[in-house]
Amino acid sequence: MNDRYGSDVLSGDWRVPPRGRSRDVEAESGLVVEDVQTGWCGAVVRVEKAGGMYVVHLEDRRGRSRGFPLGPGFLLDGAPVVLTPPKAAARADLAAARQAASRTASGSRAVEGMRARVASGSRIFVEGRHDAELVEKVWGDDLRIEGVVVEMLDGVDDLAGAIAEFQPGTGRRMGVLVDHLVPGTKEHRIVQQAAGGPYAAHVRVLGHPYVDVWQSVRPERLGLTAWPVIPRGTSWKDGICEHLGWPHRTQADVAQAWKRILGTVRGYADLEPSLLASVEELIDFVTEPTPTGQGGP
Repeated sequence: MNDRYGSDVLSGDWRVPPRGRSRDVEAESGLVVEDVQTGWCGAVVRVEKAGGMYVVHLEDRRGRSRGFPLGPGFLLDGAPVVLTPPKAAARADLAAARQAASRTASGSRAVEGMRARVASGSRIFVEGRHDAELVEKVWGDDLRIEGVVVEMLDGVDDLAGAIAEFQPGTGRRMGVLVDHLVPGTKEHRIVQQAAGGPYAAHVRVLGHPYVDVWQSVRPERLGLTAWPVIPRGTSWKDGICEHLGWPHRTQADVAQAWKRILGTVRGYADLEPSLLASVEELIDFVTEPTPTGQGGP
């Protein structure tokens, strides 16, 4: 028997809108949608957070762009959708963050869970505290894994005496980083005189051309196009502080200035190539494996 009144109009999901229910869709770049209220149709060009809310920017076929609150109120192929933040972009940001975290400040691959080794017999010597702090900040993780200790010389005037006191030998190499190592300078003459002798095979002295290790930090990190030239007769560090408008009357002022400079260093990319090359070569030299069958010094 036929039902002359038809089916029950209240049966089923009678609340469904004519276009169907909205579904969530990620606002991926290039997705073409229409804003229901304005009729603006365009491709997603970017999603950004502004004023505590997400905004999706749609570019129409004429190249005009307009922003809309991310969420409901859009049509995709005529069907209602709720635009959500693109997860692909979030995944890319997360991957980039993980990649950065997987590298040390020197650019080496980070080794998770690796304990510092017991100090080896080999050492790297630098002229002073600022040199040591810079090496620690950029290469500290690498040196701890290799078991290499960095020590201070307090200048290189008695480099020959420092080498003789250390007594380098097999399994006990000595790397030295020298400031202002330029032909014709006092430092160059000292190195030439001290680097020879009975310990020559186990000593490597390298340096950089800068008056002070401060200058090995790229000037752009301090908002400079180049480090200023300080006149002869003026303390180089005092001259730099004066140029930057920083206090420099006391040793504490100069120490604070160095902290500000060191604080701008995020990793190896913030240092000049000449310093990078010397430190990396010294690390390679003092960590070179001892030939089989050879013991200590």
